[in-house]
Amino acid sequence: RASQEGAGREHSFGVNIMLPFEQGANAVIAYDPKLVTFKYFFTRKLMFQKEAHAIALFPGGFGTLDELFEALTLVQTGKVTRFPIVLMGSEYWRGLLAWLQDTVAAEKKIAAVDLDLLTVTDDVDAAIDFIVRVNQAG
Repeated sequence: RASQEGAGREHSFGVNIMLPFEQGANAVIAYDPKLVTFKYFFTRKLMFQKEAHAIALFPGGFGTLDELFEALTLVQTGKVTRFPIVLMGSEYWRGLLAWLQDTVAAEKKIAAVDLDLLTVTDDVDAAIDFIVRVNQAG
């Protein structure tokens, strides 16, 4: 919703998923012809990440974590052009990031530098700066 509010409805599109118990589309993009609702997660993620110039993730559940790890994997392996990945809410992400650094990277399951693919912040301006800097670097 935040990205759609920032870009404006006329410059936004939405990729939603049909679920039996989760939230629907946000009010900014709901009922817009540029809202596409998918039945399967994999097709939604493909379209979502194929068109992304950046991803900002906010505290969420399994779907959010799935999108995070999918994005990190695609960028880390070079399967997509590098785009910025921002985690909003440092307190929420603290435990996961500590585990990635202290366990996963420490055991060399990922390179420590792979964690540089993302940034964590509570500051919207810092998130914007990171997105602009990564996109300008190319």
